[in-house]
Amino acid sequence: MHTELVSIETDTVPLDGAWYVPDGDAVGAVMLCHGNTMNFYTGAPRFLPPVLTELGFACLAFNRRGHDILTIRNNKEHPVGAALQTTEEAFADNEYAASWLKEKGFDAPILIGHSNGGFLAVQHAARHPETPALVLLSAHAGGNREKRAINTGFQGGKKTPELIAKAEKMIAEGRGDELMLLPAWIFITTAKSYIDRQSLPDTVETASQITCPVLYIRGDLERRDSYPAEDFAENCAGPCDVEIVASCDHFYNDCEQVIINLVSSWLKKALSV
Repeated sequence: MHTELVSIETDTVPLDGAWYVPDGDAVGAVMLCHGNTMNFYTGAPRFLPPVLTELGFACLAFNRRGHDILTIRNNKEHPVGAALQTTEEAFADNEYAASWLKEKGFDAPILIGHSNGGFLAVQHAARHPETPALVLLSAHAGGNREKRAINTGFQGGKKTPELIAKAEKMIAEGRGDELMLLPAWIFITTAKSYIDRQSLPDTVETASQITCPVLYIRGDLERRDSYPAEDFAENCAGPCDVEIVASCDHFYNDCEQVIINLVSSWLKKALSV
């Protein structure tokens, strides 16, 4: 495959990424959506392109503006990253990436998303019924996050109600862009971003709008209520296959080859490539 670093323009900072092209003619394109606080060169967006290009797919792995946790791009005055992310910005980033692919001649990319990237891929597929296939790698449940945060310990845990009140107060005082510390992952956020992420579209509810073939993978070390593969499949308007991987955590540590085999074999069957 041939690999090229690319930059996709948005209404603010560009999206950086990698464009992987097979040696022969591409049979289609894949848009790879990274997980929350991750980026295009870690996890599935890094280890899947070699096998996907072998199947004949061109692959775009790209950073959303909410990549990593907190970073700077080309100046010291305007930080970027997941600490400042909003849901609408993430939706827009997928639209920018899809438009970039369309300019390359690929009108309807296959969507592959990990964790928050999977959540976003579900919403994108619902908005784009022409999507030929959707692969969800531990896509999170979305919906109301306060109760789930208390149950999982993420993004505030039992302190979530207290942190919500603090963030709302900061926003009311005009300090919505100021940083606040969390006792657990994602560790650092802004008040605006924290409140934004308390109410998200529900992944299982959105399944009723998905008609393309879907593969939903979850590790058996992950919580079913957080990554609801079975419930999604039951509510999906189209065919949905579920794979639960043994001895597998959220980041697929030591299970990368299993994920590669599952994704590639499923795409061959679902799309006859």
